[in-house]
Amino acid sequence: MTTQVFQLPDLGEGLTEAELVKWLVAVGDTITVDQPIAEVETAKALVEVPSPYAGTVETLHGTPGDTLHVGNPLITIALTTDDGAPRPGALDYREEERAGITVSEDSDDEASGNELIGYGTSGGATTRRTRRSKRATKVSGNGTADPSRTSAAVSAPRVISPLVRLLAKRHGVDISRLTGSGPDGVILRADVMAAIDQPVQQFEAATPQSTQPVTKSAAEHVDAPAGLAVSERVPVTGVRKMIADQMVRSRSIIPDATSWIDVDVTELLELQARLKADNPETAPSLLGLIARFVTAALRRYPVLNTRFVESDDGAELVYFDGINLGIATDSERGLVVPAVEHAERYSARELTGQIKELVDKARRGQCTVAELTRGTFTLNNYGVLGVDGAAAIINAPEVAIMGVGRIIDRPWVVEGELAVRKVTELTLSFDHRVTDGATGSAFLTAVADAMQHPTSVLADL
Repeated sequence: MTTQVFQLPDLGEGLTEAELVKWLVAVGDTITVDQPIAEVETAKALVEVPSPYAGTVETLHGTPGDTLHVGNPLITIALTTDDGAPRPGALDYREEERAGITVSEDSDDEASGNELIGYGTSGGATTRRTRRSKRATKVSGNGTADPSRTSAAVSAPRVISPLVRLLAKRHGVDISRLTGSGPDGVILRADVMAAIDQPVQQFEAATPQSTQPVTKSAAEHVDAPAGLAVSERVPVTGVRKMIADQMVRSRSIIPDATSWIDVDVTELLELQARLKADNPETAPSLLGLIARFVTAALRRYPVLNTRFVESDDGAELVYFDGINLGIATDSERGLVVPAVEHAERYSARELTGQIKELVDKARRGQCTVAELTRGTFTLNNYGVLGVDGAAAIINAPEVAIMGVGRIIDRPWVVEGELAVRKVTELTLSFDHRVTDGATGSAFLTAVADAMQHPTSVLADL
């Protein structure tokens, strides 16, 4: 009987690793095509991995809690047929990765958009359009590849993702000296990060390492800089590791700037109260109203709804035909940002329902990878945490994020008279490569004006 090793597939959006949460099968189990075999956590979402093969489980490559890299073995299956061939289309994503290796490094195909969902049921067809490089492998007149060109392509650094090349370039890593840990030696983001951290690892290697377990008692070790006993060491894994990587990426790549403004939202609260009194079940929430104002302002200042993309050929701003509004959500698994697709198409009432549905899914850990990575602008209501303001970190690759602080009673001048009003603070952090303070301030003022005089503004939305 033929055995087949199934490797962890590309989970979409260029993700290179996932944490194994639990196995859904055991050694000796008989499984069918597309049967979920494991639950992994990546991109702040839980994803079930289906099997592209039918047969008997022989080996499980990993234990819950392990970090698995894309392209590494996940499970070994004894196939029910002896031909050893996967079902048609089951490994299209891997074939595309290998095809990308023979294309020159200037290929404009990022090869990072393959989604896990549906990879096992493609039936050999794919709707993804693969673009050829301007300097693709040269083919001779008889239809065979030129040996000299093919040899050069194979010996070149095997890097598929432009993001990996950009990361290496920014940190001065020579990718030609790296050994890839991906399939067929493909250089992954983890390989570049390992090279970046190499000086630290060399220093640690020169320091005697303890053979004790990761968790240590206070008497076993004393931290030299602090002079205090170490009570516990907790590995940073899973969602917390992903959040850390994303925040470092944002801070290291994006030169951000922050503007803020205080807003009198007394009229907005009164309007929302009247709408709720008229029809409590369909009344828009305060966040739904603010989201509507944000989408309206983004239509006036679309540069804040773009992406700044760098490649070997230069930099460009990518504009979108629509707004995917991300909503920063505090969940048990950490901070996640599910996004309402085409938020500009919805009214404040409809946005309220869309936001509620997405936030509930995010807190249950049921959002898809697409829902968590498709955002083009983020709205962060950190006021519910009891703070007035914050210089939020941009959710890369987005270029801006707007925050809303708590609403409190404050003295405010109204028509020359001092009064007690409901006031909140708005903040906007934006990528200074994309735009300047004038545009950022104009956007923030537009949202503030709408919140201060909602009745007149809603008539124009």
